Amino acid sequence: MFTRDRNFWKSVYVTFVYVIVAVPMKLAFSLFIAMILNMKLKYINAFRTLYYIPSIFGGSVAVAILWRFLFNRGGIVNQFLAVFSIKPIDWLGSERWALFTISLLTVWQFGSSMVIFLAGLKQIPGEVVEAAKVDGAGRIRIFFKITLPFLSPMIFFNLILQTIHALQEFTAPFVITGGGPLKSTYLYGLMIYENAFKFLKTGYASAQSWILFLIIMVFTALVFKSSPYWTFYQDSEDNR
Repeated sequence: MFTRDRNFWKSVYVTFVYVIVAVPMKLAFSLFIAMILNMKLKYINAFRTLYYIPSIFGGSVAVAILWRFLFNRGGIVNQFLAVFSIKPIDWLGSERWALFTISLLTVWQFGSSMVIFLAGLKQIPGEVVEAAKVDGAGRIRIFFKITLPFLSPMIFFNLILQTIHALQEFTAPFVITGGGPLKSTYLYGLMIYENAFKFLKTGYASAQSWILFLIIMVFTALVFKSSPYWTFYQDSEDNR
């Protein structure tokens, strides 16, 4: 049945693209904010609280509705672009931009990843950074040679967690675009929902759910298998 179902393969493709786009964006933005909040600034604890708030409401229907309001053709985003003489973009009605707009909403839910990265940054030994500075290392070199290796366990954890979350995404495409335009945001979770509750093909939807479970299991196993080659643990004599 899967081989004859064009919607199935379309949803697999769209979900794959969504994961490839949304997860790296979310992890990069989370790390960027974590590094800012790791600075010694006045009222930094208040800023940390404010930056975490979006993650509390990030996956809600209310935020999805707000996103649709912001990115519709006459929305605030296009009004802002008009200030710079940029023509309005059909964010939600264009195949080119719809999935990217949904991905931006995923980035909005950066709070949990940010907290994990921030905890990792706090564990980096200050003497290691100071020694690198004495040796003449700049910020970029310190970031790639010290910060990223020490954060690799957090990257490992966030990568698995956020990829699983992205594979299961449902609320944003359901509320904002309904899977359109032309199924350009037809994610796997939305397909399962439609087959189960719209077309009443509960058996088919159940089979699709099991396939998603297997995909998640295989992905997680592959990441665990590859982790010894790129994950560094400070308290271990060698990598896992």
